[in-house]
Amino acid sequence: MAPSRGPPTLARKLYTSLTGHRGPVHVVRYAKGSAKYILSGGQDRTVRLWNPDTSTEIKSFEAHGYEVLSISVSHDNAKFASSGGDRSVFVWDVATGVTTRRLAGHMGKVHAVEFNTDASVLASGSYDATVRLWDLRYVTLPLRPFPPYVAEMLTHAPRSQPRAPIQILEEARDAVQTLHVDGTSIIVGSVDGYVRVYDLRKGELRADFVGQPVTSVVPSADATTLLVATLDSHVRLFDAVTGKLLNAFTGHAHTSYRCRACFGHEEASVVCGDENGQVWAWDLVDAAVLQPNPPPKVHNKVITWTEHHPSDVGEMVTASADGTIKVWKQT
Repeated sequence: MAPSRGPPTLARKLYTSLTGHRGPVHVVRYAKGSAKYILSGGQDRTVRLWNPDTSTEIKSFEAHGYEVLSISVSHDNAKFASSGGDRSVFVWDVATGVTTRRLAGHMGKVHAVEFNTDASVLASGSYDATVRLWDLRYVTLPLRPFPPYVAEMLTHAPRSQPRAPIQILEEARDAVQTLHVDGTSIIVGSVDGYVRVYDLRKGELRADFVGQPVTSVVPSADATTLLVATLDSHVRLFDAVTGKLLNAFTGHAHTSYRCRACFGHEEASVVCGDENGQVWAWDLVDAAVLQPNPPPKVHNKVITWTEHHPSDVGEMVTASADGTIKVWKQT
């Protein structure tokens, strides 16, 4: 995790406002690579692809019968996955705009979907308190970069049931709200107040009790810390190995809805939109609120999603229940 380099700054100048969704927007994600495009999902059952530089909607993806709650983009931007109230996971081909697979099996809303590094495995987390792992290649050979925990699962995955999950993780005791998947672990945040880390190399599970419903978990780039947002108006920073609390960030209003916190540029700051439509930011090291304090109201309703651009020092995006997506840049 990168240390603070002088006073962190946050993108607070409105660059563009993207409108088109009919109702609340639940999720917005940057594309991979140069991240020139963004994808959003909303209550209107659509996923929309945008070019923020031209403030235009490129394509609308329509197949969901209920609200869209989560989106994950593959490493090559060729496909994405979405989920929501349908209780199924949809895998889309970006170029054609059609679904290539629909993965059914959850018994409730699917709050989170995430690809692994090479998009060969997809994880989905649901209101039914389970995480399901799906093999997107329909093979029985070990998949990289998942040694040996998932590889063992895939080796015994039945060919006769290619659409069945290769593994179901059932340790959560309440709805799964957030997921992160990489080459060595699966991180699960649940309303039961736990953050669970499945170590794929050792085949081990570590459960850390936060004590409040978890709405988002974001690891640092080096995977040494976890940024956890909870429904007691706290964002907490934990040591990813020991589970030790390293810092806590407060001041924002977050008690009822799923809001996502994230790291700012170079992980020098922490950012989170709240239920009052304000975007809060804190210094990572001393947890001081960055100016202005309090921040201005920039959305008319709860900010459901906040995501910093993966490479641009001065850009981030927010989505809100007010139906808008806003792209911010530094002044």
